[in-house]
Amino acid sequence: MGLSLVQSRALMGLAASAVTVEVHLANGLPSFTLVGLAETEVKEARERVRSAILNSGLVFPHNQRITVNLAPADLPKDSGRLDLPIALGILAASGQIDGARLAGWEFAGELSLSGELRRVRGALAMSVALHQTGVDAQLVLPPGSAEEAALVPGMAVHRARHLLDVVAQFLPASAGEPPVAEGWARVPPAERGAAPAYPDLADVKGQAAPRRALEIAAAGGHSLLMIGPPGTGKSMLAQRFAGLLPPMGVHEALQSAAIASLDGSFRIDHWGQRPTRAPHHSASAVALVGGGSPPRPGEISLAHQGVLFLDELPEFPRAALEALREPLESGHITISRAARRAEFPARFQLIAAMNPCPCGYLGSRTRPCRCTPDQVARYQGKLSGPLLDRIDLHVEVAALPPGELLAAPAGEATADIRARCTAARERALARQGVPNQALQGQAIDEHARLDDAARQFLHTAATRLGWSARATHRALKVARTIADLAGSASVSAAHVAEAVQYRRALRQQA
Repeated sequence: MGLSLVQSRALMGLAASAVTVEVHLANGLPSFTLVGLAETEVKEARERVRSAILNSGLVFPHNQRITVNLAPADLPKDSGRLDLPIALGILAASGQIDGARLAGWEFAGELSLSGELRRVRGALAMSVALHQTGVDAQLVLPPGSAEEAALVPGMAVHRARHLLDVVAQFLPASAGEPPVAEGWARVPPAERGAAPAYPDLADVKGQAAPRRALEIAAAGGHSLLMIGPPGTGKSMLAQRFAGLLPPMGVHEALQSAAIASLDGSFRIDHWGQRPTRAPHHSASAVALVGGGSPPRPGEISLAHQGVLFLDELPEFPRAALEALREPLESGHITISRAARRAEFPARFQLIAAMNPCPCGYLGSRTRPCRCTPDQVARYQGKLSGPLLDRIDLHVEVAALPPGELLAAPAGEATADIRARCTAARERALARQGVPNQALQGQAIDEHARLDDAARQFLHTAATRLGWSARATHRALKVARTIADLAGSASVSAAHVAEAVQYRRALRQQA
């Protein structure tokens, strides 16, 4: 008797694939059948949709056979985002709204039993996917989700608070003057607010060497390991690192916000702010890299375009740390399951901190260490060589005596350091198109531009310290960043010597 089509989207990782909700009403034994590889929460939409339609004062076709197909049939669908399109499909198939007018619109939203629309995950990912198709379609979403989707430049997004708000926009022409829908509104394009605020590095007194290492890491996109006794400021330094990074571009901000939207943790006032994720050391490998069914992003993806801070690094499970090795190189993570496969971006900067020994006071000037050499070796041995190889900078954070700490002046402000980091990164981008950390293969030799003395110094240091080829290349990229900070076109022996010092802290402690 009646057939209607309503467009929506389903999430598979960061991708938001198009879904057509097909609703058919026919004579026969009354039933409500939902097909199309729907997960449990989607199948439960039958009861939510039925109650929402009835409690909104609309007519639910109880005495007909209702068949809802979610196409394509081989694409898994989860969550309650399809409640709204299913309800609209039933109303269009029963003639209560004009199904022809639904063309050119996409809908998503979870329905309450009263017909109120509730926020859904991944609204920004849906908006990005629709925008990338180039189709001139408009998006209808619940409050909160609509404001997220409007962050995509050029997207036409409408906010609806209740099922009746949507119905009022698509009534048949014969229905006369449409009722006033107070909960319906076109969401204006998102305004870019003031620059995000970060904690100021001036709060950290002393610690010239770690501050310098943070500056190099921010300028070149390098990973950093800080080693020192408890209370020396390792966590304070890490929490202020994101403020040293260059401002996010629109594309970077969209990527970061879209991943946070999948997790349900995105807030509009965090737009353009580089994320800093700091999972507890009891986090599992799945919590760090992602997983589950359907696949969800882990901490490394939630830190995309930002900072992943791992405090007490040796206390993390070995499997969790080893799972970081590939994403540190590739900048993405692929989660494969028997029936699903999802890929998430994971281009983060790793900032890690650890004590030099189990008691924490090896090498401290303020307290003696109680650990035996075997205990120190076992503790530091929790970190594998391949993982340490992938961390560009190793720096010691020494404990300052109380008198020296109190007398120390305030450090240099974040804004001044960020200006130098941004200038150095712009030099690298103008020269090679990517930050120094991302250089690979022949591009390292082409853009490093070592003079003869620097080349000989690096060769001697790598031989004596027993470095792998990866460690040597990473030291070379750090030296290139140091040269960029100095405004030098070539890498000199002094730049290489400083870079070599940043790979020896853990070895010296042992």
